[in-house]
Amino acid sequence: MRFAPVQHDPATIARYGALFAACFPGVNKFTPAYLDWLYLANPDGQAVGYDAWDGENLAAHYVCIPARAWVEGRETTVLLSLNTATHPDYQGKGLFTKLAAMTFEAGAAAGYDGVYGVANANSTPGFVRKLGFQLVRPLEARIGLGRLRHGPRPAPQTLSFERSWSEAALAWRCANPHNPVARRDGAARRQFHAAAMGSHLPAYAELGPASTASSSATQSDSTRRPLSPLRLFIGLAPDAGANYWNYASIPLKLRPSPLNLIYRSFSERVSALDPSRIQFSFLDFDAY
Repeated sequence: MRFAPVQHDPATIARYGALFAACFPGVNKFTPAYLDWLYLANPDGQAVGYDAWDGENLAAHYVCIPARAWVEGRETTVLLSLNTATHPDYQGKGLFTKLAAMTFEAGAAAGYDGVYGVANANSTPGFVRKLGFQLVRPLEARIGLGRLRHGPRPAPQTLSFERSWSEAALAWRCANPHNPVARRDGAARRQFHAAAMGSHLPAYAELGPASTASSSATQSDSTRRPLSPLRLFIGLAPDAGANYWNYASIPLKLRPSPLNLIYRSFSERVSALDPSRIQFSFLDFDAY
């Protein structure tokens, strides 16, 4: 078995698409356009990861993408753990664990501060036990009406973790070719929504206000898509300001798969995240 860093040329991107098709029949999002967008167009950096090759056969693939984030008072660059696939003929050989360990070693050497991800109930124990991740906290999953009623948005420097979204990165995030994100800019907040559980229940997130110049530069036809008053919130808010009075929690038995925020630090500066000081939404990972 040969292990090599992920490649970004069209022929290899097509091989990744074929591997995803073999591993996840019926999932149609892993098109060349989607993988080009995810792996190459991200303004925070190109995909980082490793492949396992058995001769000319792509046996397994693991990728993270770079992201800017505030981690315990400092703005830095981290990795977001995303796509993993092992061909059915090669499953049960520990290839994912090997590829992930190689990816994290390369990420730490390249200066990334850590890696975060969102794992379901089945995959979380493997990330924690085999790869040294912290189970930070289960994500809130709530359905409600209107905007989020949290208190004033805290300064990112006071939080344990929050994504740092540049206007270029937000424009890229909204341009997801599989599931575009619509955006509305207001004086007090920016609202984002994407198709989730049917057309009448969008995934919903808010950010603080943008500057006039950056706001006008990123407007698009997608921002004019109507926003349903009934919305889905997947994420976390700092305990000190969290207020979900207009959003009811979805019972665990009704969730397709409860989701957990996980984190592994590459830095001696941060050993673990504080679960009570996390700002997180669907924008910050790949569910929608």
